[in-house]
Formats: sequence, structure tokens, C-alpha cells
Amino acid sequence: MKKLKVIVIGLGSRGTTYAKHGFDACPEFELVGIADPDPVRRNYVKEKCQLDDSACFENWEDILALPKFADAAIIATQDQMHFEPAMKAIELGYHLLLEKPAAPTPEECYKIADAANKKGVHVIVCHVLRFTPFFRTLKKIIDDGKIGKIMNIVHQEGVGNIHQSHSYVRGNWHKEADSTPMLLAKSCHDIDILQWLLGEKCTRVHSFGSLTYFCAANKPEGAPEFCYMGCPVGESCPYNAVKIYASEKSSYIGRASKKHNPTEEDVRRVLTETNYGRCVFGCDNDVVDHQVVNLEYESGATVSFTMSAFNKGGRKIHIMGTKGEIYAGMADKTVTLYEFETGKKSEIPVSDAVADEEITGGHGGGDRGIMRSFCQYLCGTYTGNSVTEITTSIENHLVTFAAERSRHEGSVVTIEEYINEFKD
Repeated sequence: MKKLKVIVIGLGSRGTTYAKHGFDACPEFELVGIADPDPVRRNYVKEKCQLDDSACFENWEDILALPKFADAAIIATQDQMHFEPAMKAIELGYHLLLEKPAAPTPEECYKIADAANKKGVHVIVCHVLRFTPFFRTLKKIIDDGKIGKIMNIVHQEGVGNIHQSHSYVRGNWHKEADSTPMLLAKSCHDIDILQWLLGEKCTRVHSFGSLTYFCAANKPEGAPEFCYMGCPVGESCPYNAVKIYASEKSSYIGRASKKHNPTEEDVRRVLTETNYGRCVFGCDNDVVDHQVVNLEYESGATVSFTMSAFNKGGRKIHIMGTKGEIYAGMADKTVTLYEFETGKKSEIPVSDAVADEEITGGHGGGDRGIMRSFCQYLCGTYTGNSVTEITTSIENHLVTFAAERSRHEGSVVTIEEYINEFKD
């Protein structure tokens, strides 16, 4: 069997996950190098994937300063840190699995795509929804013609109130200047999956959204800076950091502490010294907590997409076509299909369904799915239809950027005109 030699740059949650899935689930995968400034993260992956010290580097500059010694690189640094290592890796001739978003600006996105096309390397952006059993089931129903031509889609991404507070109020993605707009950081997945399901390009976009709830105006009277200090509404507040992070066994404490095996001291530090311990109404966050995007596609099909923090979490979709309709939630094990001709409703099973959409649950099976597909694609054995090259991914990214322009300007943005601004 052909082996695919891979290096991983960035060993946070995403990079570590891809390394582990590659090592555990992909017989083609051979990890030959890692880079991350955190020695605890490096050592964890080193031991998990049985690497020598010589394969471990403190930063991307060091590992990419060497002559090319692998077939592919996985780049899973923070959003603002994708561009430079991606461009250097492409220059060296590495194929890439590039964590989304590809880059934080339209200009940098296009530069990555242009460099990859000129160099002749494959760049696959980590749009993991394409690789979930749920969305692959929807795609097959659509492609089999069961509902005819798609006319409308209503798609919802429930971010989840606790996930919002962790990642987008207290966490790494709480400020646009430090990461990216929330629609790009969280929902470029969704804009991409809509284009994949429809099989056509977006032509116009219109968006509304704002930060309305997680802000100082809603801070309870007498609430302290840090939750551990004793808040008058602490017992009833769902965002009480002590409740969310107080146990080293909490599903969120590992990400907050940046430790794979957090200790009681790590928990104390998170609650008393980091942004994760702050009152959610007293952080310096500025990304939206709810947004709606209306999209028009080449055939005239229309989509309404809603992203909101105010729910338990989970994606739901309703696809309406000329011959029938589909509706389901990503946590479901079946998809409901109604066909006009027969008037019958049926439940289509989702093979290998994975109900947990969260990072800890592997994004509904998408994390493992993209790693297996990436390895097979580069080894020439891939037979699916989920993998897409960088040009399509960047076009879908540009729809997200255009939606942000619409939100800020109150305008309807024509995608072709918008894209032309960034093409050479």
C-alpha cells in the first residue's frame, strides 16, 4: 500500500484530532513531523503517534525551513496564522489539508488558491460537513432525483448557548480582529455545504445580524468580573464559569486550559486568570450572536440560513424541490422524505450516523471522514464526491465575506461583482 507522509502544523484541538484520526483510521497515513510552540501538545502527539524527538518542532518556520520531506502538510494553526505557513508549504510543493477558514481576508484566500494552482498541488479546505454520514445521505437523495429540482432550502445552525459562550464570547474567536467574523469562523461550513447540495453557484446574498445579548448592557447588577468571585445570579446563570469549567472532567476544560489532561490547578487557573473565567456580559467580544443570510443561486433557487446562539445546539435543514421535500436534524438517525407523486412519507436511514456535532464528537463523523478521504484522494484511491479543490472552497468563502459586507452596509451583494474585486 502506498504511504502518505504527512506533517502537522498546529496541535490545538483541530490539528491533534486530524493527527489522531490519521494515525488510528487511515492505513495510508504516516506522520513524519509536527510543529507547535506548546511542549505539552507536542509531547502528547509525539507519544500518541510514536514519533522521535527529531520529528518535533517548535514552530512552522522551523519545520518548513527544511527541504520538503513529506507528501502533505496539515495546517491547523489559528485563523489569523493560516496564510504564511500555507504559502510556504505550497512553495515547497506540499499538498495541503488546510483548516477553515483558509485565510482571514478575501485577498489572502485568492493568493493561496492562485499559488496552489500555479504549483500544481492539491489544497483541500477542512469543510468537514461534506464528509459526514448525514450530509452524504442528503446529497445522495438529491442526486438520485427523489425531490426533483431544488427550489428552496431553510437551513439552521444552532451554535448552542454554551458553545457560543465558550468559543465566541470568552474564547479564541470572540473578536473579529483577532480571528475572523463569526460567520466565517463558524458557518463557512454551512455556506459550503449549501453550494455542494445544490450543485450550483450563489449569485446574490443579503444578511442581517448583530451582537445583542452577550454584552455589557445585559450584565446583572452586582455581577463581578470573574464568576468565581460570587455572583448574585450565579446559581441560576447558565454561563457561570464555575459550573462550566470547575471539574477537570468537564468537556470544555481541556480546551480552556489547553491541556489534554487538566489538573485541579489548571481548573483554578482557568477560572481565576483567563478570559474563560470572566462574566460573559463583561468580556471584550464583538462577534455576532445571531445572524440570518438570504442567498440566491444560479437556477433561481433560494436559501434562508440562520445562525444563532440561542438554542441547545445542532443543525436542522428543510429542502424543498419540485417532486418532494426532505427535512431532518443532523442529530437524527433518519431523514424524512415526502414525495408528491405518491403522497407518501418515508424515513431514510443515515448509515453510520454520528449524532454528536460538537468538536468533542468529531463533527458528526466529519473529522474522521475528511482524514480518510484526504489520504485516499492523494493516494489515488478515492471514489467519493465530497472532496473539493481550493478554487471551489475559496468561491464559497467569498460568499461568506460578501454576506458580511451586506450585513455591515445593508446592501444586496452580487457575488460575481464582489469576486471580481479580488481577482487579478
